[in-house]
Amino acid sequence: MIVTNRSAAPATTVTTTKTENKMAGFSLPSGRTISYELTYSNEPTRPTVLLSNSLASQYHFWDHIVERLHDAGYRVLRYDHPGHGASGVPDNLSSTTFASLAEDVYALLTSPDVATAFHGHHSPDAAFTPSLHAWIGVSMGAALGVVFSSRYPGVVQRLVICDTVSASPKNAGVSDALGPRVAAAREHGSMEKAVAETMDRWFGQDWIKANPAEAERVHTLMKQTSLDGFETCIAALRSDSFDIRPLISGLGNCVQRVLFVVGEKDADLPEKMKELRDACPENLKAELKIIPNAGHVSFIDGKEDFLKAVMPFLGEN
Repeated sequence: MIVTNRSAAPATTVTTTKTENKMAGFSLPSGRTISYELTYSNEPTRPTVLLSNSLASQYHFWDHIVERLHDAGYRVLRYDHPGHGASGVPDNLSSTTFASLAEDVYALLTSPDVATAFHGHHSPDAAFTPSLHAWIGVSMGAALGVVFSSRYPGVVQRLVICDTVSASPKNAGVSDALGPRVAAAREHGSMEKAVAETMDRWFGQDWIKANPAEAERVHTLMKQTSLDGFETCIAALRSDSFDIRPLISGLGNCVQRVLFVVGEKDADLPEKMKELRDACPENLKAELKIIPNAGHVSFIDGKEDFLKAVMPFLGEN
């Protein structure tokens, strides 16, 4: 098939007869394994879009979005948070922070297999800076995108921040609903009850009943989250160090463009994300796109409108 490559560089035409994907697990310096997939790994000229997940999901959540990104000429790097999908958990479940998650993603980007897919070679002695055309993150994956871009300026060109809180409950000055969710899941002995409650909170019963096949696909993927993974990622969300609000004003020195996206029905996040957008430096020309009738994972229950918001942003020069 013939695909137009829509990178920030002059457009080229890429001819491909086969999608060569790397689906693997990488052993991080900590010893924890991170599962990932890099599509079109043999085509480094395709701009790379990284997809970062919400809590209690895994990278296959993005399957429908990946197809559309491929059609537009991009390749995709997606991975799983600790204890999600096939990714392992740290020995100390309370040790996970957004800083440690950012370090893990950078270690993945600079690992020999992934680095080779970017440049055709890898030398641990050579200066190497991976380049991501975009980071699209949802919920904790969006907050992580802010932290990552701030810690590794220049790696991410375009940052898409979707449906995220900006701080831990303590730092936000709100009651902690996260700790009790972990305790309840542990008491229940599985993720079944937590997943059912999360599905209802994210999508609502009307959407679930109207979209049984997609709801079942998502439900099945969510149930594969381990209790340890749920606990360790919630540790990051509850951490005293979690607060992206002070980082937003500095993004102008870290990325080229920023887009905020939020589901219309995602509780109070439309207003909270407007506050984040308003704190962005003017040079980023940040916009806020509200996805009609969508909830917390707006690329699923608002897929077409999500794509209408995000795809032009990825292709802008």
